[in-house]
Amino acid sequence: MMRLIRARIDSAALRANLQAIRARAPASRVMAVVKANAYGHGLVPTALALPDADAFAVARLEEAITLRDNGLKRRIVLLEGVFDAAQLAQAAQLELDLVVHQPLQIELLERFRGPRPLPLWLKVDTGMNRLGFRPEEFRAAWERLRGLQPAPLQLRVLTHLACADEADGGATAEQLERLRPLVAGLEVELSIANSAAILAQPSTHASWVRPGLALYGVSPFAAQRGAQLGLRPAMTLESTVIALREVASGERVGYGGVWRAQRASRLAIVAAGYGDGLPRGIPSGAPVLIGGHRAPLAGRVSMDMIAADITDLPPVSVGDRVEIWGSRLAVEELAVAAGTIPYELLCGVSQRVPIELV
Repeated sequence: MMRLIRARIDSAALRANLQAIRARAPASRVMAVVKANAYGHGLVPTALALPDADAFAVARLEEAITLRDNGLKRRIVLLEGVFDAAQLAQAAQLELDLVVHQPLQIELLERFRGPRPLPLWLKVDTGMNRLGFRPEEFRAAWERLRGLQPAPLQLRVLTHLACADEADGGATAEQLERLRPLVAGLEVELSIANSAAILAQPSTHASWVRPGLALYGVSPFAAQRGAQLGLRPAMTLESTVIALREVASGERVGYGGVWRAQRASRLAIVAAGYGDGLPRGIPSGAPVLIGGHRAPLAGRVSMDMIAADITDLPPVSVGDRVEIWGSRLAVEELAVAAGTIPYELLCGVSQRVPIELV
């Protein structure tokens, strides 16, 4: 069956990005972040394409269940932890690593009588102010976890950086200063660095790094593209020309008629829209690639279609492939045009877009 739109995932690019991350942090183990459907790349195919990752990180229990059900044996870290006794029992059965970031989770562990001790990660809030124990709460939480019966299989510490993508690094330095006295003398494995910190701040690498966006070949920095950082984009979002239109000078195109032809123009109608995950706010003029040539969008993104101005392009035919973003048109560029970030574009690819691992 012909697929009008698809997300092609380059497994070789995923593996190359993992190796690039290892080269940046050679003394650290790598926890590959595959939450949110692997940033739109497909949870299961992405994880299975990365057998050399030391661990995988997901946000929610359902994601971990899916990975185990599909044969993944590697360590899985549940970043948000569990929230009731039933979840804790299931996490133990699946042999997950649990992040502990609030007193409720310690209470659940203290009441739990499972068949085996659990690997735990104590999260400390050093400045993100979302999840984690505050510095003044850290030592008490640490001692409670150390006192569990049975004792944790491993007890590690992690924190999350709020501003690692900022060039001056001041906020990150403040977070590290808050963390340092808390773990002094503990001889504990630490995880601090996200993608931006892995690439730009070696002092954060510690025992474990947690790449997300960089793993998929995309830059976490506003002023750079993944290719400039030695990364390869793993996803190419491709669609198809489904119709051709000729419009006279002065005619309008699409909902609201916000684009008006300034001359007699040729348009390609492409099977991609906000039903596939493209933001409705992508403006006219943002590019797609047709036959390797840049074609500016004409009019609003609708649910199932976009229009591209091909007046200045070589001949285009119905059935021609269209790159929305990918190896030749960076997702970072489209994110800037849409007034958003690459994370949102990648994670927003909808479930009706089939994923093809190549």
